[in-house]
Amino acid sequence: MSDLDALIIGAGHNGLTCAAYLAQAGLKVKVVERRSVVGGAAVTQEFHPGFRNSVAAYTVSLLNPKVIADLKLAEHGLRIVERRAQNFLPAPSGKYLLTGAKYTADSVAHLSKRDASRFDGFAAELEQIADVLRHFVLRAPPNLVDRFGIGAIRESIAALGTANRLRTLSLEQQRLLLDLFTCSAGEMLDTRFEHDLVKALFGFDAIVGNYASPYAAGSAYVMLHHAFGEVNGKKGVWGHAIGGMGAITQAMAAAARGAGAEIETGAGVREVLAQKDRVVGVTLDDGRIIRAKYVAANVNPKLLYTRLLPKDALPDDFQRRMKAWKNGSGTFRINVALSGLPSFKALPGTGDHLTAGIIIAPSLDYMDRAFIDAKQHGWSRDPVVEMLIPSTLDDSLAPEGRHIASLFCQHVAPELPGGASWDAHRDEVADLMIATVDRYAPGFAASVLGRQILSPLDLEREFGLLGGDIFHGALSLNQLFSARPMLGHADYRGPLKGLYHCGSGAHPGGGVTGAPGHNAAAAILSDHRRLFTSRG
Repeated sequence: MSDLDALIIGAGHNGLTCAAYLAQAGLKVKVVERRSVVGGAAVTQEFHPGFRNSVAAYTVSLLNPKVIADLKLAEHGLRIVERRAQNFLPAPSGKYLLTGAKYTADSVAHLSKRDASRFDGFAAELEQIADVLRHFVLRAPPNLVDRFGIGAIRESIAALGTANRLRTLSLEQQRLLLDLFTCSAGEMLDTRFEHDLVKALFGFDAIVGNYASPYAAGSAYVMLHHAFGEVNGKKGVWGHAIGGMGAITQAMAAAARGAGAEIETGAGVREVLAQKDRVVGVTLDDGRIIRAKYVAANVNPKLLYTRLLPKDALPDDFQRRMKAWKNGSGTFRINVALSGLPSFKALPGTGDHLTAGIIIAPSLDYMDRAFIDAKQHGWSRDPVVEMLIPSTLDDSLAPEGRHIASLFCQHVAPELPGGASWDAHRDEVADLMIATVDRYAPGFAASVLGRQILSPLDLEREFGLLGGDIFHGALSLNQLFSARPMLGHADYRGPLKGLYHCGSGAHPGGGVTGAPGHNAAAAILSDHRRLFTSRG
């Protein structure tokens, strides 16, 4: 007998989302989490006395509006505010680009009249494509099946629906969609714009969490992936959750518990239990066995299939392909406590630009060199850094008159050359990242009162992000849509009955979206209803 209807491995935001939906539908649900807190990589913690910050995930835009509404996250305390400016890109020359409703047009025109005439058109093209693809975020993509039957019919209908939706695009939009899935961001941007900062604004989105050059094939899709977002009903806007990213997952946990789900922390999973062709539960690190009809894994698929499931439980071809699942996002995270706000040479003093995503990556060539350098050296000597200062929007995070900042740094190698350990180079690289900001904002380094450093190895050990991969698997063409995590398993169902994928390694991919959790819950409930009906 199963103790539970559903067991969720991992209390990250997608696991909590899946649990909440299942519990709302009346299933008996339990979530087990290895760490002592819920939230996965979306947590807020004190990292220096009196200073709190979003430790890993650090900004809001991709969180799906339907998930927010269905789980009533606002009623559970979630409040999201918009940045007063969206992005600020300073250049060594002293020029800068500042975007946001009040700033974009004038700022782009100041850099290039030609780019100003093209900017809105390109942004609108991206938005139109993103708007169509948003339709697919909260549904399973067509799933390849190897034999005729009801499953094949169901997937054929799904494929037809996908095709019909794409037909709403004009022929030119379909051509652009093909380019976005196959081309490099650099190639697309070089043909449209002339100023480095304008190209860098879009190009940065192509390398966020993507250990690649902006000139790598497929990087244009990563750029598009980051265009899916919205905040408070405004598309393409970025925001901040008051209280940090942990406020999102605390609200989700409250929604799940309120619907009847149980959440246990300090409960790591040692093994997923399989009998014949079915998953029947898990063994925890402390030896306890918990049985369930359905097990949903909110962990990297490679971790699930190479570490948690017995090898003899999986088909050989599946196991071989999962061992080749590509991870590594070239990410290095630092949280810093500051004695005061930075002042940038390009735009001195305080202002709305300090509420923006501050991007130190002044050209596509700069980003390209950063990747090449990291591949050869282990980390870029001229890194890409996005800095957010959330205390400019949220005074609950730092003492009065003080501030905190998130540094999302790229490019660094997930594994260092020559077998070197990240533990031996963590502080050296953190010093470099802070010095990089200091070159653009003199005095920044001197204002740092304390810091928390997370190398790719730290991100793996602390949050289960293999190779520091924030997306649970690269957003490459062979790991997207119907191929995420593998052809034949894009419908959130694993190769064993009763096993489901509810994390970012499933469609639509990474970011704090809640979409994979929502979609996995729909698959489980569909199977549960089918099982109940067949027994009736």
